[in-house]
Amino acid sequence: MSMKIAVSGKGGVGKTTFAALLIRILNERGKHVLAIDADPDANLAAALGIPDAHKITPIAEMKDLIFERTEAKPGSMGGFFKLNPKVDDLPDALSARLGNIKLMRLGGIQKGGSGCLCPQSTLLRALMTHVVLARNEIVIMDMEAGIEHLGRATASAVDKLIVVVEPGRRSLDTAGHIHKLASEIGLKAIAVVGNKIRSKKDEQFLQKHLKNFEFIGFIPYDDALIEADLDGVSPFDVDSTAKTNVIQIISRL
Repeated sequence: MSMKIAVSGKGGVGKTTFAALLIRILNERGKHVLAIDADPDANLAAALGIPDAHKITPIAEMKDLIFERTEAKPGSMGGFFKLNPKVDDLPDALSARLGNIKLMRLGGIQKGGSGCLCPQSTLLRALMTHVVLARNEIVIMDMEAGIEHLGRATASAVDKLIVVVEPGRRSLDTAGHIHKLASEIGLKAIAVVGNKIRSKKDEQFLQKHLKNFEFIGFIPYDDALIEADLDGVSPFDVDSTAKTNVIQIISRL
């Protein structure tokens, strides 16, 4: 089974919690999952329950590796460097592991003008292209609302872009923004998961305002998940109805 799923959404909507539940449930079913933390503001490793999550070095900060693969000096703008660095060995070499899960943390790139073509971003983009196009496993990517790391080359190979939303205007705006970015790169398979749902009214609010989206599930508001996040515990390891809901979402995928 080789499925490529990107999870996106505004900070604070529970995107990383959802991604972590997805990954841990698939792992529990014996699936091999490559988890990509592509959101510099999130910590997918901690949400997965990987020990010493804060000690994982993001790839964007691995200066020696970036230099070795792109043959450029990190931080050098202009200059010459390889545009197609070797990356196919990196998922196995650089991943933190938990059960059948391999996790890679991409880290952030200091933007020097939009779409900065610097050695770091070249390496990360090559890595994402490899992961989406060439890996024969389930890949789940936790992405910021900008979906920066996905380009035209990779968009068509993404099986689903799942936008996590909560009942609220700002979350709706972000969903619209992500939809626009996705359609610009030709990514059509977009679905929505409503999170932090307190009532039928919340569900209806989201469905009314996101008419042209496919909904694949709703996850109820749950204090246990908020507590888990605060305590640095994986949402998979607390009792919540969210797990059942995510299992249903997986079956729809």
